[in-house]
Amino acid sequence: MPPQAEMAAGADYAAALAIETFDQHGQLHRLADYRGRNLVVYFYPRDDTPGCTVEGKEFRDLHEEFLAQECAVVGVSTDSVQSHRAFAEKHALPFTLLADTAGSLARAFGVLADGMAQRATFVLNRDGRVTRSFYEVSPRGHAQQVLNFVRTMLESHRMLGG
Repeated sequence: MPPQAEMAAGADYAAALAIETFDQHGQLHRLADYRGRNLVVYFYPRDDTPGCTVEGKEFRDLHEEFLAQECAVVGVSTDSVQSHRAFAEKHALPFTLLADTAGSLARAFGVLADGMAQRATFVLNRDGRVTRSFYEVSPRGHAQQVLNFVRTMLESHRMLGG
């Protein structure tokens, strides 16, 4: 288990949910704004690099399926609003990209290293609690892996009467 995974297992992300960052359109966001919906927060190092592009396009291609599960997708890197806007437009990314230029959000999730977000994904439930963390992510196939987890999580919740 990576060291971050151990830290994440008992981590309290309440403070992270209140951090304000701008999206690719210059709109202010907080992860707390997504309460009441399931949320995938995927961190990636840099816009428009090979692995980050593959990962972003795969989340794009599955975006409607995430929405069908009442699950929003948010990408986060330390790139600027302008960089995110160009990346989202170039690859028709339909979800929010947060410009964590100070690294505050990545630091709060324990994935900031050398000023960049490390590739990791967190699934938050409707209450804003992290239900699953993915570290040392391989970009190809990761979005499908996350979608499979979200489906399983929701099915388990339904089976338990939720």
